[in-house]
Amino acid sequence: MQQVEQQVQEQQDRAALRTRRRFARRQWARRWLSLRYVVALLLVLAVLGASVHLVFFSALLQVKKVEVVGNEQLSDTRIREIADVPLGDQLALVDLGRADDRVGSLAEVESVDVSRTWPDAVRIAVVERTAVAVVELAGRLRGLDPDGVVFREYDKVPPGMPRIRPGAAAGTDALREAATVVSALPRDLVTRVDHVEVATVDQITLVLRDRRQVLWGSAEESALKAEVVDKLLAAQEAPYYDVSVPGNPTYRP
Repeated sequence: MQQVEQQVQEQQDRAALRTRRRFARRQWARRWLSLRYVVALLLVLAVLGASVHLVFFSALLQVKKVEVVGNEQLSDTRIREIADVPLGDQLALVDLGRADDRVGSLAEVESVDVSRTWPDAVRIAVVERTAVAVVELAGRLRGLDPDGVVFREYDKVPPGMPRIRPGAAAGTDALREAATVVSALPRDLVTRVDHVEVATVDQITLVLRDRRQVLWGSAEESALKAEVVDKLLAAQEAPYYDVSVPGNPTYRP
């Protein structure tokens, strides 16, 4: 009898133990449901803290070099000096807009794009202006791009490049118009032009290397004017042509 009672007691004890364990597990599960959001938040904060330290304080992401691409007229050194990107500063904190504005202020630069190249470089990509003609201003031979912007300086006129000679009444608008005319000329005609005389915006004359003259007028309908001139020069030998109205060209024998 005593043995039976002992067995029953052991079974009850085991059942009670299982009950306590199940209760403990349920308690732990409830605690974990509450704590997992705290743990997740702590992990997120830890990752953010590490990221902030890496980006804003770590030496791994400091500016170590400034790359320059796309330049031919301007040297890398000149562009870096103007950009004034401080080496050793955190790459994330570099003022790209300031560097962009400074490089873009150079007369030789048509456009510029300054960007970060992770982990430790700033990249400056420039597009330089291309001269279509030269003009003498204040005793200096300057390049003129298709938009009429005066930029680089030359020691002498480059081979095959027309020279623009502005008259006393020719202002910046007339120079811009002349640049537009020259940039619209086909290559075979450009090589035949010695210089371009600019009286006003709509009084632009091409002087060819054989001394024949072509009154071009303004830059309007330049493509059509080029076609007309090409035919006139081949068909009629004359010292003077007028294609300012391309639908009604004239020439003087």
